[in-house]
Amino acid sequence: MGDAGGAGGNNMNMEFRRKLPIPKEIKAMYPISPEFERLREQKDKEVKDILSGQDDRLLLLVGPCSADNETAVLDYLTRLRKTADEVAERVLIVPRVYTSKPRTTGIGYKGMLHQPDPEGNEDMLKGIIAIRETYIRAMEETGFFCADELLYPENYRYLSDLLLYVAIGARSVENQGHRLTASGLDVAVGMKNPTSGDFSVMMNSITAAQSSHMFIYRNWEVVSKGNPYAHAILRGYMNKKGQSLPNYHYEDLKLVCDMYHKAELQNPAIIVDVNHANSGKKYLEQIRISKEVLQSRTFSEDVHDMVKGLMIESYLEDGNQPVNGTVYGQSITDPCLGWDKTERLIRELAEMV
Repeated sequence: MGDAGGAGGNNMNMEFRRKLPIPKEIKAMYPISPEFERLREQKDKEVKDILSGQDDRLLLLVGPCSADNETAVLDYLTRLRKTADEVAERVLIVPRVYTSKPRTTGIGYKGMLHQPDPEGNEDMLKGIIAIRETYIRAMEETGFFCADELLYPENYRYLSDLLLYVAIGARSVENQGHRLTASGLDVAVGMKNPTSGDFSVMMNSITAAQSSHMFIYRNWEVVSKGNPYAHAILRGYMNKKGQSLPNYHYEDLKLVCDMYHKAELQNPAIIVDVNHANSGKKYLEQIRISKEVLQSRTFSEDVHDMVKGLMIESYLEDGNQPVNGTVYGQSITDPCLGWDKTERLIRELAEMV
């Protein structure tokens, strides 16, 4: 079978199950209309204008830790649409609808890409189709284009016409493949600080993403142009004892601003992820932390200009549950802020901008 042959002749300890359709084929099977292509271009410009300082609205990336249930996700987005329209003069909302989940040990629910049914068997082809269908429904029913994590760089092309924002996670940000792929994307890319918390690693990843590179991507030799909208995401960090420590305080924000000045990067921007290690996964702390970050913007012109937005984990119901849980709209991964608290927080943040 050539390159897809068995383990014996190719020294590969894996089974090649089937060859997947290429992105062009999947897009042809599940297309979007020219009208929505134009709408995405408009929304893409709005995100980039915020990151470049041409638009002074707050960028708010808010949504479930993992998009495990299409019906619940669409219910959430429908509610979010109404709130987004009401605060649109001060806040641009991009829903985070994460479909691939990094796992610290590689074990556990890995997201819709792996398991369209969280309790079913893994099926990557069904997962790719399920994700695309979910994003298309989100677009058609709510007018939202979403954000996702770039966990597998080679999969981005399946969704490149549907995403407004991409994040490189704390476990991936030191990986050269992720950095080089980010340099070739024509979409805003947030580079998270690594789990160690080392800001220099994060800044190096932004430098790499903003630079041009030659590399291999999906069996092609490619040359990227560099992504001027690659930027920092602060998500807290873990110390050597496994304890969560925050990096959202004023002093942290000011330090990253100073590092941006020295690095002379394009469009210096910071997004603060108010959950994960910043909250110690105490999801209710996201309310306080969000407000503290916006308050910090009032103490320094640099911090005000560079802190462009927040990332909040939110779903229909507070908290989380096991994968086989039965609470509709409650996270099966990290605990999230419920809808009522989320709606109230969005309105309060809009008043602070």
